[in-house]
Amino acid sequence: MATFSIGDVEKITGIKAHILRYWESVIPGFAPRKDIGGRRAYTDRDLDLILRLKYLICQKKFTIEGARSQLIAEMSHYDAHAATLTEIRRLRSELTALYLLVRKHRAGGEL
Repeated sequence: MATFSIGDVEKITGIKAHILRYWESVIPGFAPRKDIGGRRAYTDRDLDLILRLKYLICQKKFTIEGARSQLIAEMSHYDAHAATLTEIRRLRSELTALYLLVRKHRAGGEL
């Protein structure tokens, strides 16, 4: 399972680090693991949650409280669509890995 730093997540999602840290305090179930040094390690699941929050808040114009309620309601229906959501998560993970690889290559890094 891939993990991402807060900087990587900021680049991928366009959400600033201070907002990500705030969301940790107000969204139930959103708490990225921290490594020994205290740095956040975001998983694919965390990335999915961030992108969903971004959509609800930026596109659908939900308040943070409304987005939190919407996420809780959606999670209660997760079981009915688990296979589809798992496949979407897998594909998004592959696309994210490719995106980071392209960014690294464009910055002059080795493949």
